[in-house]
Amino acid sequence: MFKSIKTSVIALILVSTAIIAHAQKKIAEGTLVFAVTANGTTTDVKTKFNGNLTKIEIENGPAMVNIISNTADKTGLLLIDVPVAQKQFAVKVSKAETEAQEALLPKYSDYKATGEKQTIAGLSAEKYTYKDDKGGAHELWATKDVDIASVTNGGFFKGLGALPVKYSAVINGVNSDLVLKSLSEAKVGAISTEIPTGYDVVTMEELKAMQGGGE
Repeated sequence: MFKSIKTSVIALILVSTAIIAHAQKKIAEGTLVFAVTANGTTTDVKTKFNGNLTKIEIENGPAMVNIISNTADKTGLLLIDVPVAQKQFAVKVSKAETEAQEALLPKYSDYKATGEKQTIAGLSAEKYTYKDDKGGAHELWATKDVDIASVTNGGFFKGLGALPVKYSAVINGVNSDLVLKSLSEAKVGAISTEIPTGYDVVTMEELKAMQGGGE
């Protein structure tokens, strides 16, 4: 039933923190939309944020996926709604599980601004070069126009000092290209970490088994 949800229900748990770093204008509440290309498919990933909470909304095959993260205490909640199967599942994510995911992220350093600039999603972006912990060289585009305070506590690009708006990353073995499409400061309201009525609570291992091993 879940074999079409392979593009990374699990891998995207940390996207909300992975795509953000420190910047200039502080925005406490709003919505980011990234175009994420993985496994030859491009999906719009919408991230709502308010205070320390973020909520990623993804249409993934037959399922609607919501990933809620508390960046202050590193807990989270994964909600999957599959209308065609009349199934709804909820997975609680503990601080230990989040930190285990973070430990798998590559370590980046030696960020250098190149001076090359372009406008992405209405923001002034600059190209940066950087290195990974295996000596590999990379580049990304980032902006200092804004600071999304709710999600600056972690992610791929600690020490960058800017918000990445166009970059590539390997998330749980999935090669992904991310480009910011829009940033809205419109109010999103409260983000709840409570499990909605009607959802079956399962473990991450049980979810992976439903996905055919989580491939």
